[in-house]
Amino acid sequence: MGEKWTPQSWREKPIIQVPSYPDADKLSAVEETLRASPPLVFAGEARNLKRALAKVAEGKAFLLQGGDCAESFAEFHADNIRDTFKVLLQMAVVLTFGASLPVVKTGRLAGQFAKPRSSDTETIDGVTLDSYRGDMVNGMAFTEDTRVPDPERLVKVYNQSASTLNLLRAFAQGGFADLHKVHQWNLGFVADSPLGERYRDLANRLDETLQFMAACGITSETTPQIRTTDFYTCHEGLLLSYEEALTRIDSLTGDWYCTSAHMLWIGDRTRQPDGAHVEFMRGISNPIGMKVGPSMDPDELIRLIDILNAKNESGRLTLVSRMGADGVVGGLGPLVRRVRDEGRTVVWVCDPMHGNTIKSSSGYKTRPFNAILKEVKGFFQVHAQEGTHAGGVHFEMTGQEVTECTGGARAITDDDLSAHYHTHCDPRLNANQALELAFLLAETLKDGRRNEPMKIAASS
Repeated sequence: MGEKWTPQSWREKPIIQVPSYPDADKLSAVEETLRASPPLVFAGEARNLKRALAKVAEGKAFLLQGGDCAESFAEFHADNIRDTFKVLLQMAVVLTFGASLPVVKTGRLAGQFAKPRSSDTETIDGVTLDSYRGDMVNGMAFTEDTRVPDPERLVKVYNQSASTLNLLRAFAQGGFADLHKVHQWNLGFVADSPLGERYRDLANRLDETLQFMAACGITSETTPQIRTTDFYTCHEGLLLSYEEALTRIDSLTGDWYCTSAHMLWIGDRTRQPDGAHVEFMRGISNPIGMKVGPSMDPDELIRLIDILNAKNESGRLTLVSRMGADGVVGGLGPLVRRVRDEGRTVVWVCDPMHGNTIKSSSGYKTRPFNAILKEVKGFFQVHAQEGTHAGGVHFEMTGQEVTECTGGARAITDDDLSAHYHTHCDPRLNANQALELAFLLAETLKDGRRNEPMKIAASS
């Protein structure tokens, strides 16, 4: 891919998983509106994230990505944003203590409105309409008018994302993220959890640490870092007309940045080396990600890495593994080994959600908690075997108490799914399941730290 890149050069490449708009002039007008709109994020923020991800690539930090499967217009509410942000903070505190590493927090928020689909159309009772592709494209209701792709939705996505980012910045910097408050939320979870005793030791030790820090004069009043946090946004860069319209030249560096989010990723369905999505992503200077599924070949992976991160820049490229619980060890191992042996610098992250979706006996699409946990453990096992860094996790979750994934400490069953099944796309972990996973993962990270001195001693 030696040809010159421009924000428009993707238009000359084959493209899939994008809607066909019936009114091209209307789409062009919307693109012009977006081009004239202020950026949602700033190039300096994206560079800060890239530096943080470089630490993750070196094993000196851990990446937590989480949020909605697909944001919606109907569920847009300050309380929902707050609750998802709150759970991500709780998870980050638990993981930070377990890993003794900084946790880089990125939310699938303020832009995650579009979803790839396995079929362009959907048929119900003999009626065939366009598939629902997320609120960014069309509506969920199965009617002809609602399913027609409407470019005006891009403007609504922009406006809702701007409001969401404004609230997230206020939460991150305004005291809501105070470490002491977040810890108190965790104590409440431990007290209410059926497996509370299992988590109490970690919570108590964290409490003792905070008390010791306070005795030393390190409080939220004396140390601003305790009451604020860095928080970034990410989403799948699927609708390239939207992403192109929000791509700007940074006045400080002269580099192109997509200002719709701090980080964008390419899905497993749109990672063709000669395709439009890879073409667009190779030219922006944001940190970017790419989903890596069971069909990925080691040779193709190296080719894609060299296209997307030609300078082998640390923090530039995150590979998000989505192999499924039963396929992660066998499928991921050869890829990790090849990337390591070829000397490519990447961040490896585990997405244990997408490869573990099943249809329940009650007819709902769901994801078993135990399968999610099994894939995470397999991911860590592979990296332990290969001597590489297990860099982070990527969850589809919500701060709401939905019933979409079975299992967990509260043992949601197939029969429970109908109680609060609200997702517009794929099943999400609820607040308790997400935090439970964080505690379980913290134990894994803590055990890894205990074993590290033994590894060093054995090799010396």
